[in-house]
Amino acid sequence: MTNAPSLTIQNARIFDGHSPELARGSIVFRDGLIQEIGDVIPEGEVIDAGGRVVVPGLIDAHFHAYAVGLGGLEVERSLLSYAALVGARRLGAAVRRGFTTVRDVAGGDRGLARAIHSGLVTAPRYYYTGPALSQTGGHGDPRSADLDVCFDHGHMCAVVDGVDNLRKAVRERFRTGSHAIKIMASGGVVSLTDPIRLPQYSAEEVRAVVDEATRRKSYVAAHAYSPEAIRHAVENGVRSIEHGNLLDRDTAQLMAEHGSFLVPTLAAYDAMSRRGADLGLNPVSQAKNAEVLEAGKVAVELALQAGVKVGFGSDLMGDLEDDQLVGIRLQIEAAGVLETLRSLTSVNAELLQDPSIGGISSGMAGDAVILDGDPFADPEVLWDQNRPRTVIHDGRIIR
Repeated sequence: MTNAPSLTIQNARIFDGHSPELARGSIVFRDGLIQEIGDVIPEGEVIDAGGRVVVPGLIDAHFHAYAVGLGGLEVERSLLSYAALVGARRLGAAVRRGFTTVRDVAGGDRGLARAIHSGLVTAPRYYYTGPALSQTGGHGDPRSADLDVCFDHGHMCAVVDGVDNLRKAVRERFRTGSHAIKIMASGGVVSLTDPIRLPQYSAEEVRAVVDEATRRKSYVAAHAYSPEAIRHAVENGVRSIEHGNLLDRDTAQLMAEHGSFLVPTLAAYDAMSRRGADLGLNPVSQAKNAEVLEAGKVAVELALQAGVKVGFGSDLMGDLEDDQLVGIRLQIEAAGVLETLRSLTSVNAELLQDPSIGGISSGMAGDAVILDGDPFADPEVLWDQNRPRTVIHDGRIIR
């Protein structure tokens, strides 16, 4: 968004998205971009940071705008008009928490993206994959074994089998503006008929999706938990592994060799463990969640040790969405403050292939968050919703 009024943050300590050393100075925003940093002449509205730390706008690389519930046919078959209105509210809440960019990796469409671009709703910068691709009986198939009903697509997932059908589905997603392609490469928590560990889609099917995405200068993200499913995805060209909770050391090394990213979603399992039963999460899903809950932090540690680039995602469904910031605390417990801040900013920006976000430097997008202190000395400023923060998106104050 351009033509934003000028804005200056003075007396700030600045985390640039990379360096552990905090710079001191001012940041000038003009026309929706960061124009100058350092000892500068202030322009427009002036905010005195009072020595507090300013970080780049945060990035959530595993978000679901249309997740109106905790999964199943009620989510996929709800009215799209309702899902879009709920999605707009979810996106608005995310940006007010400081997430100025999100990647929707199972859902989203050109209509919602157009509404955001037109300024009809307050929302983060929005990347979407469209409905994720799932094999019959895979993680994106919401039917229980007892249901004799047809399902081919919903708002978040589509069931597509076979190389030729997958190629057509991928091409259609890129035709309608998808940023990347999401596939389901293993069983999952909220799906009811697929064991978590087993790989999904044949090698030929995965390679066909990757081939189509690569020729569009894009990439494939894959839902995968187990070493065997992660290996199956990575060896066939998948760039982004979502979740990865059961990752082992050898598979982490394989990911590093292939340049794959890991996007952990620790908030989702913690929230489902604490709150899922009260919100009606299916007992089958509760049992699956218990299987992967404790392993998530270990996976982050193994990935970082192997040199894998680790991003950040939330993956929160339905009413669990307000635990988005809790994910930051959980990832800090596994990776520390610096690596988590990098995951939330520069690493996720690299994953999204957008060099204009994830940092604070001249010419970058005008996204920043003024925290209530120094996260390196007081990490709670990153996740405590009772601590004040000022969110700037496209050079405008959102909160």
